[in-house]
This record gives sequence, structure tokens and C-alpha cells, in this order.
Amino acid sequence: MPRLLPALLLGVALGGVPSLSMPGLAAAPTQSQAEIARLSLALQQALNDPSDTALEALLASPDSQASLLERRRAFLKRFPEARWQVTPGGALADGRDSLKVSVRGTREDGPIRYRMQASQRLAIRSQGGRLLEQEVIEEQSLMRSGDTPPPVSVRIPDAVLTGSRYDVDVVFETPLDGALVAGGLVTLTDAQWQQQDQPEIQLGPLGGGGLFKSVRAPLTEGHQNWAALLVHPEGIVTVGKRVRVVDQRDRLEL
Repeated sequence: MPRLLPALLLGVALGGVPSLSMPGLAAAPTQSQAEIARLSLALQQALNDPSDTALEALLASPDSQASLLERRRAFLKRFPEARWQVTPGGALADGRDSLKVSVRGTREDGPIRYRMQASQRLAIRSQGGRLLEQEVIEEQSLMRSGDTPPPVSVRIPDAVLTGSRYDVDVVFETPLDGALVAGGLVTLTDAQWQQQDQPEIQLGPLGGGGLFKSVRAPLTEGHQNWAALLVHPEGIVTVGKRVRVVDQRDRLEL
């Protein structure tokens, strides 16, 4: 059974900053648009700086600093030329600000070249130009092999209700023209997701131009983590997607 190629989600780079969004936590004041713009630029520059100094200065917690820097170093060993982009993501209904973070990179494994892209939207609280806390509210990664990897569309919701059924679809955007394709899908625990485990995925033949699954969300709040692998004559595509699971409809949109 083929193993999932390392999707290397952006959580590797920012997962070290703990989420402190708990009942009773005093809310930090929402920062101005100009302050959030300055913070996003500073974070982008720090992530793209080979040294650790600038990134350390942006994190309020020493524990967060150590965890983040370790993850970032491991990430850069696999994608040494990775480049990050950070932009303001707008204010959320609960008063928090948000950032949109993306990363792109390539790596070579023998004769095979992989192209990776991943994105997150982070709910944050900040003060004085430093991150006090963050929560990942959207996360997805895509990695492709080959010189002309097939384009795909990932149609998986960012948030779903507890116990609901929803579709997990990864679709080839171009006609298959008789090409034989295979794929598979697995769920990952939160620990596997954070540690970037490489699970085994049982492949099966795909019809209809992609992977189409109807799945059920857990009965309790949290996250449901998906890893998909698609094999095409022109290359391999791996997808990682984290879905928020909430118990109130008004929390589907933040």
C-alpha cells in the first residue's frame, strides 16, 4: 500500500503557537487595521528570514518560541527554499483579528520533483506587535509530483456541524481521456496531524474524474483531519485538509 507523501502543512510552521481561546480568558483589544498590517508584514519577513531572531521577537511565550523554531527548522530541511506570504484576513465575529498565511516550496527526492503549497487562516490576538495567541480556523495543503502534474480542485468544507454528513471531493480539472487513476482517503488524529505522520493509504480505482466520498462528522466538537492520495499517469497528488467541527450553526461562519 503506498504511503502518503509528506503534505507538510503550514501547521508545521505555525502550529507551535498555542491556542488560548478558552472560556474566561480576558479578551485583548482588537488591533487597528494598520497594526494588523504591520504585524502581518513582520511575520512574513520573519518566516522568510534564515535566522530565528525576528521570529522569536514576535512570539510572547518562550514555550511557543522553542516549539515553533524547531518545527520551522525541520520544515526547511525538507523544503529549503520555501517562501511564506502573510496578509491581513479581516476581523471575525467574536472580535478577534485574522491572518491569511500561505507557503510554497519545492523539493527533490531522487529523480522526482515535488511542488507544495499550503494555506492557513489564523484567528489571532496580538498586542504591541507580538502574537499573544492563535487558532487555526482554516487549513489545507496540496503537493504534486511530476513535470506537468494534473490540476485538481479540492471541494471540502472548512467547517461542519457535529454528526452531519458532508462531501469530501478531490476532482481532476482536466478530462482523463482514458487515463487510469487511483486514489484513497484516510482520517488523521490531531496528534498525527501535528506530527505530520505519513499514514498508509489503500488505493482503489477512481471513476468520474476524481475522488468522491460522503463522510460523517464526529459527534463532538473539534477537528476532522483528512489526507488524500491520487495517482495519475502524469504525477501524484496529495491533499491535506483540516475541517472544524462545531455544534452550533451560527459558528460555521466566523
